[in-house]
Amino acid sequence: MRAWFFTEDAYPQLPDPETYPSIRVNLPNKHFDPETGADNYHQFLDMWLMAEELGLEVMLNEHHQTATCVVPAVPIMAGILARQTKTARILVLGNPLANLPRPTRTAEEMAMVDVISRGRLECGFVRGVPYESAPANVMPYRGTERMWEAHDLILKAWTAHDGPFNFEGRWFHARQVNIWPRPWQQPHPPVWVTVGSAGTAVPVAEHDYVGAVFLAGYPGIRRIFDGYRDGYQARHNADAPLDKLAYCALVYVADDEAEAKKGGNEVLWYMTSNKVATEYINPPGYHPPAVAAQIAGGGNLARSLPSQTTLDEQMARGNVFCGTPDQVYEQIKAFYDYSGGFGNLLIMGQAGHLTFEQTLRSMTLFANEVYPRLKELTAGYDAGAMKETRAALPDKEGIDLGTFGLEFAR
Repeated sequence: MRAWFFTEDAYPQLPDPETYPSIRVNLPNKHFDPETGADNYHQFLDMWLMAEELGLEVMLNEHHQTATCVVPAVPIMAGILARQTKTARILVLGNPLANLPRPTRTAEEMAMVDVISRGRLECGFVRGVPYESAPANVMPYRGTERMWEAHDLILKAWTAHDGPFNFEGRWFHARQVNIWPRPWQQPHPPVWVTVGSAGTAVPVAEHDYVGAVFLAGYPGIRRIFDGYRDGYQARHNADAPLDKLAYCALVYVADDEAEAKKGGNEVLWYMTSNKVATEYINPPGYHPPAVAAQIAGGGNLARSLPSQTTLDEQMARGNVFCGTPDQVYEQIKAFYDYSGGFGNLLIMGQAGHLTFEQTLRSMTLFANEVYPRLKELTAGYDAGAMKETRAALPDKEGIDLGTFGLEFAR
């Protein structure tokens, strides 16, 4: 098991949510104070450095026009951490390829981060969330196709070393591609791709990439991981390695249950604050027709998050692991057994108003008292035995994922 500390670098110093319709896209930036923002950025960077000192890897991402993640350019943060950290792997998850105009630019940026870090980059690709289609000025339709075509261009740019080449795709056209620098890791850095369904997991498995699942919980994790495993078996004629699967959840560890509940609710700010206008959730062409129809019809996917999200509910779903070290280990182990196993735990360990001191204590307890047991758990992984363990556990289906599941689902 590898554990990755993750924060979305949120800006929680906001007015009453009742005074604005959406935290994404159209929240006026007059509410962003640059001095407060600078303090926040420095604190987040210190958290990542603290995570490295505790033996954790680091993970970061980017989003646009939202207070939930004030990192609009993940290569900048990754470049800072590539220089300031010394041993931690740096996971960028990820570059929103379908929304970016020049894949060659992404290839250059990620190669540069890989070289500065002396080969510690893990490079993630994502389609991009629905809320950001309009700000990126792109058509939401066929975004997955654009993502994979951009991926093809980036991989060729990373691995072609004998001079310029031209690229002619359906969505992207590039001339005289000959990136400098080329990556440190050869043939290229490890690649991750987020997946939100059994179908989207298949091409990731076929490429032998890490498939990362965000906040699918008990209702979705088996279906998605099984899609990956089936795709891997069909292409590679072997069981999918444990380290090719990753799960992201909110995590808070405390010395006692009262403090755990307090800190867990602070981390849960990421969900409870995620107020998004329906028109940004459902841009035409982004979702499959059935999902788009449910949102447009006012179904469960169209409900606002604050009214449906509590700490107890999200812990029951498997989206939040919260409690004392023993409790958190047991929660993760139960989810691990149910899902059939995974080798990477992506820890959203800070959100909202959770302080540096609270975050440090939580991560220290995790690193010292939970992480060693998770490593021992995965060290004894046996695919056949895990299938038997999983088969003995009943399915937990029928719970709607809610709008927060759309954050990383496609």
